[in-house]
Amino acid sequence: MIFFQIFYTFIIIGAFTFGGGYSMVALIQAEVVDHWGWMTTTEFTDLLAVSQMTPGPVGINTATYAGYTAVLNAGFPQWAAVCGSLLASLAVVAIPVALVLIVGSWLLAHKDNPRVASVMRILRLVALGLIAAAALSLMSTENFGIPGINLRFILSVVIFAAVFILSVRRKVSPIILITASAIVGLVAFSF
Repeated sequence: MIFFQIFYTFIIIGAFTFGGGYSMVALIQAEVVDHWGWMTTTEFTDLLAVSQMTPGPVGINTATYAGYTAVLNAGFPQWAAVCGSLLASLAVVAIPVALVLIVGSWLLAHKDNPRVASVMRILRLVALGLIAAAALSLMSTENFGIPGINLRFILSVVIFAAVFILSVRRKVSPIILITASAIVGLVAFSF
């Protein structure tokens, strides 16, 4: 039954997500954590961190790890969890690949049409909203600690603000920011 649920969930996510992998994250979290309860928010946050570090599109990586974790948490053996990861990966890309093949040539032929341009502008706004929802959903107590006078919370907010400012204003390389944040986090949270 879980395999059918995984296939259904990720085929729907793949069909209704526009704007790439980051816009998909909020939908995946809503389904695998909130709706189905296949994993906790902490497990999803860890899964997302690994998905971002792994080469490849973040949406597909997240689906792959979510399928694996869901089957493993349901009590199945590791080989079945690998099947769950493959199923989630294939399901999340099946409809987008089919749509690209079908609609891609038509869209290129009509890209100068004002109606098509209008629809594309709306889809860009929808993608921006989904990415913002994913960012907001990660601002949880699992990631930042409990608000108030709490060292973990204060340090998390300071790191977040510093990375945001350095990336937007100073255009510091993301590799440098990730490395520096990891070092600060390891030093601060190891005590």
